[in-house]
Amino acid sequence: MAAYRYEATERFWADFYALSDSQKESVRRAWKIFRQNPFDARLGTHKIHRLSAHYAKTIYSVVVEGDLRVLFRRILTDCLLDR
Repeated sequence: MAAYRYEATERFWADFYALSDSQKESVRRAWKIFRQNPFDARLGTHKIHRLSAHYAKTIYSVVVEGDLRVLFRRILTDCLLDR
């Protein structure tokens, strides 16, 4: 199983605190799933092709509720695999 490390940007936190209480709760529910597997089918994770092309990095979107989304990207680092 892959180990992930997460870092939220300042803009994420500013936008999060501006959400309604019910939207914040939806984000928290999605976060519980996301931290286990950001590609869990329940999150509707998908690649944002136009942003990915613009930034030359793969950008993904997670559906929190309705039109509320969280964008993220993976930063791969070296890992040691042991047999």
